[in-house]
Amino acid sequence: MKLYNLSFALLLGLGTLSSCSDDLNVQNPNQQSSGTFGNNADELQETVIAAYNHIRMEGTNARVGYTIDLTRGDEVWNSSQVWYLSFDDYDQPTTGDIDWWIWRDYFYTINVCNFGLSKIGDTDDSQLSDTYKQIKGQLLFLRGLSYYTLAGYFQNPPLITDYSQYSTLDGLYVSNAPDESKGETQYDVVFDQVEKDFSEAMTLLPSRDQGGEWAKGRATCGAAAGYYARALMMRHKYADALAVLKKLINGEYGHYRLMDNYGDNFREGPQYENNDESLFEVQFLDYGSQGTDDEWTPVNTSKNATQGNAIESNFGPGDNSGWADLSASPWLYNLFKSERTTDGHLDPRLYWTIGTYEADWDGNDKTLGNVAYKKKLTDNSLYCTNNTNGGLPIAKWTNMRTGLYNSITQGLHCGINLRLMRYSDVLLRAAECENEVNGPDKQAIYWINLVRERAGLADLKLSDFDTKDKLFEQIANVERPKEFGCEFGRGFDLIRWGFYLTKDRQEQLMDHEMFTRMTKANWGAAQFNEWQRKALKHSDLGSAIDSVGVNMKCSFDTYVQGHEFEPIVQTLTNKNSNLVGNSANNSTSNAGYFEKNGWTVHPVVNLSK
Repeated sequence: MKLYNLSFALLLGLGTLSSCSDDLNVQNPNQQSSGTFGNNADELQETVIAAYNHIRMEGTNARVGYTIDLTRGDEVWNSSQVWYLSFDDYDQPTTGDIDWWIWRDYFYTINVCNFGLSKIGDTDDSQLSDTYKQIKGQLLFLRGLSYYTLAGYFQNPPLITDYSQYSTLDGLYVSNAPDESKGETQYDVVFDQVEKDFSEAMTLLPSRDQGGEWAKGRATCGAAAGYYARALMMRHKYADALAVLKKLINGEYGHYRLMDNYGDNFREGPQYENNDESLFEVQFLDYGSQGTDDEWTPVNTSKNATQGNAIESNFGPGDNSGWADLSASPWLYNLFKSERTTDGHLDPRLYWTIGTYEADWDGNDKTLGNVAYKKKLTDNSLYCTNNTNGGLPIAKWTNMRTGLYNSITQGLHCGINLRLMRYSDVLLRAAECENEVNGPDKQAIYWINLVRERAGLADLKLSDFDTKDKLFEQIANVERPKEFGCEFGRGFDLIRWGFYLTKDRQEQLMDHEMFTRMTKANWGAAQFNEWQRKALKHSDLGSAIDSVGVNMKCSFDTYVQGHEFEPIVQTLTNKNSNLVGNSANNSTSNAGYFEKNGWTVHPVVNLSK
């Protein structure tokens, strides 16, 4: 059962509207308020559902809250040249507007969570009933998830855990300035709380093994453990994260496995969603069972809300009625093409990640064939994201390969659940942590190979990885991009790895973020498809290649230091004089933070040597 098939959305703590005059002040005695609501388990369960409801808003995961992270990574580029341009180019101004939607919708979620937690109070966890433990655990998880994301985007969001601080409009405007006498950063203050929330949620929540709704969308101890490990890794606490990940792998927080078919992770329907590989996913109603109203507001008040996502519209080509905003990087495409399976086929993950024609998929019983929304693709198909700018279409989180629909229904209509954490992530993170703690060893290689074997690729050999740096390079720039290409989280990874901070990593990002812009109508199929897929280096810019009418661009050329994070925009600072800017507001490097903590950035390693 999906959690969000409901018209009720709980709106709490954003101020109280009142009507008064000198003569009369009448209050409806039956009207619910924060004082009268939430005083029993049933009402707190509604609060929990309201919190889940908020993580599928436009600013959280239904659109920009998910997609902006993709644009700041190296796997995706902005092919619309409108909506996502400044995020893709790493120079988002403080006068921008879109990114504050993320701030808005996650703080809605936080407020609902803080309300519910305030009603539970300070009772020791051991004294709570099982029902109240489950309620508290879910609220802690969703608050932790919200702050994890806000810190990953904005670096220094204000930390509000007391509902009384946030129950009025004035309470929104607390300071995000850390206590300098403690020598702390706001980033650390927030992540301290994130770790605390996830670690406590781990002790309160059941595992997915309990079945029922605990296997069908609710946060579990496994989800909390997975995110706890992620939070630890954001601050290079690799030994601590490894201990948690090992327990996950050993089934102490529920049993997970890799699905036999990689593509089953990206399809709608009960036979695919909330499967054994999924630790946590955002629930959307399957297309056809939704309402009719696109609800772009952060509150989702319509009884006929579609309760789907718009990721497919962002990714989908214009020829299929998509908005054609985002395209896959040629670097990612060629990374897939560089290695064949043990039986000589293309990596099946390419099929579900990037929408191209490949001869290998004709008659391949492991695919649905060369189709795009039931349209047959051939080697002469001029198939791209945007007719004006070109681009390799993103197939992931769309119905391009599912064989269900002829075209895209624009807006919040896609019913595919967004899998925010899969078991393959647990395995590859465990391998990364093992490598950081113990260096390259058989255990790290074993976990990587479990993921590769699902794709049909040959096992890695420990003998080929004689240094920690070399195995890290394999994980960071081969295994993770191919397994999670065009999924949320690459921007978070690049930040925690420090790839924006050193010259060799910046040069690598320049190569990864090279692409061509071509008008489809001006080219024949052979030339167009060749150039869309061509592996380019940054050194190609300004060369004779560019003179044939192909507009080459590198998103990273416009990188402004500090803009790996999004600035806290004027929309917020104008209302809140207590807010201080972050590295993006000040265009300052974050290298000092790395140095202060004693963290190092792995140097670029040539894997062919």
